[in-house]
Amino acid sequence: MYQSHSSPQSVASPNMSAVRGRVMIVCPGGIENGGGIGRQMGYFLGAVQGFGTSPSYRLVDSRGPWFLGAAWNRSLLSAGYLLACVIRIAATRFSRTPSIVHINITGRGSTLRKMFVVGAAQCVGSPYLLHVHDYDYAADYFGRGKLQQRLVRRMFHKAKRIIVLGADAKASLQLALALDPTHLAVMHNAVPDPHPNPTPRAAEEASHLLFLGHLSGRKGVPELIAALASPKLRQLNWRATLAGGGETKAYHDMAKQHGISDRIAFPGWLDRPSVEKACQTATCIVLPSHAEGLAMAVLEGLSHGLPVITTPVGAHAEVIETGVSGLLVPPGDITALAESLVKIIEEPDLRYRLQQGARRRFLEEFEIGTYAMRLSNLHAELLTHARTRLT
Repeated sequence: MYQSHSSPQSVASPNMSAVRGRVMIVCPGGIENGGGIGRQMGYFLGAVQGFGTSPSYRLVDSRGPWFLGAAWNRSLLSAGYLLACVIRIAATRFSRTPSIVHINITGRGSTLRKMFVVGAAQCVGSPYLLHVHDYDYAADYFGRGKLQQRLVRRMFHKAKRIIVLGADAKASLQLALALDPTHLAVMHNAVPDPHPNPTPRAAEEASHLLFLGHLSGRKGVPELIAALASPKLRQLNWRATLAGGGETKAYHDMAKQHGISDRIAFPGWLDRPSVEKACQTATCIVLPSHAEGLAMAVLEGLSHGLPVITTPVGAHAEVIETGVSGLLVPPGDITALAESLVKIIEEPDLRYRLQQGARRRFLEEFEIGTYAMRLSNLHAELLTHARTRLT
């Protein structure tokens, strides 16, 4: 289905042999329990290992796994991980190796935790950058009290760099926090090349509709189930996998009420090998979110050459060109979502064209190699600031 060719994003290792230092990557939940943020940082660390250059990287979990359980138990666990994170950063004060701190941040409780992390970095004189993954950080900021707003502004203004996921996020954050635009960088998420080698689907084989993400209203799961239960889709041959954490039982019950639970699997959160396996059998990725930064599922779909059905929220419209690499539908529009799913299932020519466009779009801009080179070069630049503290 796909032509064999080298990715235009294949790059040589960055020239950082003269840069020595340590980058502390602060990631809530780490790689395995950090959701999309953890997956992105895991992809980055996997790619940068192949460069064979300095700096060295240390992953620090600032929150721990967000398992189900009593609220006090979750809070206690999170506080323990946060304290350990702060201690690890503070301990760099006693090292002659220059360090910087790469802080992944969203709104709500994440911002409060990261204030402590930033405080530790400032106490030991380590430069830090903020990597904003929130779908609308400006709205979260304006929803805070005056004191918290002042603390957030200070945290962002003291950062050496701020990374955002898309142009809209950059504009809204710059305006909300009165930030210097030269300190803001847009870096779309990226994923490794899985080198897909799909086999054509037999005519009698059910189409496999794949959702990857936290099962929630924000991700559009109620609308997706309603669309799958529409009269037209009931007549077609399909199966769906809704993979992710969240209110799995509630959505299984919803599918049961619609009479389609026997056609939908709810396997829970999938690790990277399981995601790869699911994408290999999928017909398309569907993610009808109401709000996003830049969903990893969209990029993972493109990397496998899968048509992506999603909404033009966050940076999605910067990634997906409707009719070329996927189909964009308005958030909350069950009818439009159902019609797009019907097209993917019933129109093989459209499906083939979108498969080609998806794979081409991934190779043009979203392969992890260039992303890793750009980010590691930024780390190297900031380490020059850290060295001044030790000289």
